[in-house]
Amino acid sequence: MKTTILICFLLLNFSVQAQEKYIMTSDSVQLYVTVKGTGPSCLYIHGGPGSGSNWLEKFMGDSLEQHFQMIYLDQRGVGRSSSPKDNNYSLERMVKDFEEVRNSLGIKQWLTLGHSFGGILQMDYVKNNPSVISGMIFINCSLDLNDSFGNSWLPKAAELIGNAVPEICSDTTVSIYQRMLAVMPVLGEKGEMWKIFFTNEEDSWKMNDTYREFESWNTDQSEQILALDEYWVDYRSSTEKVSKPVLFYYGKTDWAIGPEHYLGIKFPEMILWGSELGHMPFLENKADLAKAISSFMAKYSF
Repeated sequence: MKTTILICFLLLNFSVQAQEKYIMTSDSVQLYVTVKGTGPSCLYIHGGPGSGSNWLEKFMGDSLEQHFQMIYLDQRGVGRSSSPKDNNYSLERMVKDFEEVRNSLGIKQWLTLGHSFGGILQMDYVKNNPSVISGMIFINCSLDLNDSFGNSWLPKAAELIGNAVPEICSDTTVSIYQRMLAVMPVLGEKGEMWKIFFTNEEDSWKMNDTYREFESWNTDQSEQILALDEYWVDYRSSTEKVSKPVLFYYGKTDWAIGPEHYLGIKFPEMILWGSELGHMPFLENKADLAKAISSFMAKYSF
């Protein structure tokens, strides 16, 4: 009888934890959310802009869900979520989405886990809503796009394509974003784009193959956000004011963010963890990333 009760409880608990749903925002955007796992709640704030939450769930979910109740969110204009009719992708609106998801799920406080561009979103979120965040995990995150793109991404791209670098890329009066747009097609034509993000090309194929699982994938966000000046703020200088426990994980050959980007990070309560890998640790060295997260969870007793 006790065994039957236990099995029923476990099945009930799993059914509560595993959810796939859409949450309607106050401005009528349908946000796709998956909730899986057990433990303290943790919002995944994906990067890109426009990558979606599927990568992390697919390649790292089995490990993360042992520590957390993971909330995998496709942000507005991304993946399985819809786009705002007024093209509102402001930082204020993005953070408001996070809060509306939290309230809809009935979560009082959660951790945040960001990847790449998700670092910018995490910083604005904790700045405006510190009381709802218990801890923060930064996985290969930029906290200053000017530094990451201007001092790492663009120089690496120029190195990879050599004499084929468009003339505009050396014009510092032109925005970094415009210079990036100019160099991207050349990187694509030469088949060199993957080298900015991965240490081997096979991993880039694995990543791209994940999109084949879906009949359609919304890419509206990726065409909007980097054109907005407010996302190009340097948040590194404000890290010393954040009192939350932080894991800052970075790749020593991550050219998308910059191998030395971590030098400007000054969180008072921080585990700084560097590894010999590129931009996608949940593909390149899942075990090392899991070890870092376990150490973080143990140190701060979530």
